[in-house]
Amino acid sequence: MTTTGARPNATGAPGYSETLPCASESARRARVLTSTAMHTWGLAPLAEDGKLIVSELVSNVIVHTRCHLTRVAITRVGDGTVRIAVADTSPLAPAISISEDDSGSGRGLFLVDALSDRWGYDLHPASKVVWAELRVRADGSGR
Repeated sequence: MTTTGARPNATGAPGYSETLPCASESARRARVLTSTAMHTWGLAPLAEDGKLIVSELVSNVIVHTRCHLTRVAITRVGDGTVRIAVADTSPLAPAISISEDDSGSGRGLFLVDALSDRWGYDLHPASKVVWAELRVRADGSGR
């Protein structure tokens, strides 16, 4: 898999980003990027939920858009708060769908909603960024 490599933010909030191909193996690379960022910042309690969230967001891009590349960004937006963002080339707003109980898919944003403190999206004329935020609790746990 060819990527441009993870890059730390030079200015602004601490963060890492990477451009990945729209291919199933990119979900694994996004999980590694997320886990590395969480552990680097001493936010290990957020790592497992973060990896699940980024996997779902990347999978949604692969399944629901006609992209060639996607951009994953992990940003520390405050003390104990991390934003996971995935950009794609579709200007359509994401929506939580209710799938059949025996369906093997269709629960991605439902899972993102359940695991994150908040999530949303930013629409642009020819693209969007779907994001989710996680926050360390007062007791040091991720949820």
